[in-house]
Amino acid sequence: QVQLVESGGGLVQPGGSLRLSCAASGIAFRLFAMAWYRQAPGKQRELVAEITRDDNANYADAVKGRFTISRDNSKNTVSLQMNSLKPEDTAVYICHGKFISEFWGQGTQVTVSS
Repeated sequence: QVQLVESGGGLVQPGGSLRLSCAASGIAFRLFAMAWYRQAPGKQRELVAEITRDDNANYADAVKGRFTISRDNSKNTVSLQMNSLKPEDTAVYICHGKFISEFWGQGTQVTVSS
């Protein structure tokens, strides 16, 4: 059974930091391209950052220079370090994996507010 389980969300003040993690099981993790998406209330789901199985990373313009995606194939995890958070970063952050098939996690809430 494939599972992608996110953790690390929460409430943070503007300018603060959070680190999200996604633990994968039931897949050959090293073969998968992994990504973080987010969905804010009333908005479409959008790609935040992605990392290939060769460790090449890409970011949405809105988060470049503030967010960093990384993966640890020995632990089957992908992480998202989020710095200089803004209120507009508030959303449910969802882990995604793709290799032939694609899988989604349930998401973790990130709220940026004073």
